[in-house]
Amino acid sequence: MALALGTENKRQVILAIALISVVVLLAGWEIHNNFGSSSAPSAPAPATPSLQSPPASSSALSPTSPAAGNEAQRLSNAGIDPSLHFDKLAQSEDVEYLGSGRNIFSAESVPISIPVPIKSGRNQAAQVTAPTPPSPPRPPAIDLRYFGYSQDEHKQLKAFFMHGDDIFMAKTGDIVDHRYKVGVIRPLNVEITDLAYNNTQTIDISQF
Repeated sequence: MALALGTENKRQVILAIALISVVVLLAGWEIHNNFGSSSAPSAPAPATPSLQSPPASSSALSPTSPAAGNEAQRLSNAGIDPSLHFDKLAQSEDVEYLGSGRNIFSAESVPISIPVPIKSGRNQAAQVTAPTPPSPPRPPAIDLRYFGYSQDEHKQLKAFFMHGDDIFMAKTGDIVDHRYKVGVIRPLNVEITDLAYNNTQTIDISQF
């Protein structure tokens, strides 16, 4: 009996220790889950696809539902006459225009004459033309007389000019009386440039 009692006590002790171990493990697991859920956001649960019912047939829709719409009104063609009535068309064409103005539906209607105003309605005093600017003054004629020429051994022409009582002999490029530059010399005329006005003229040979 003493041996059997000691063995039973050992079994109870082992069972108690196992139960305490299980309780400690469960408590530790709960604490771990609580701290883990508070520190990190839980992953969203996977969405489960919802089962959709197949679309109802057209016969299941009510007549007044927006998807079905209202039935169109059926008309009867019993009172419709498709024939043409020429007498009624003739009556509409025989209507005469009785107005006093121009008949816009007739090509033979004479247009109304619009009287032409005698005087223009615009203000004639306001229509003043701007004065044209005066033209620049023309340069004066070159006061030189070309009365002859000579030719040297190099066949270069020299012209003779008279300015008042003074007589000048000049070749091409020379300046007469500090103002007139001699250009091309020909037997019948000479080109002279007035340096004061930058004006070039051709002077013909004068006869004495």
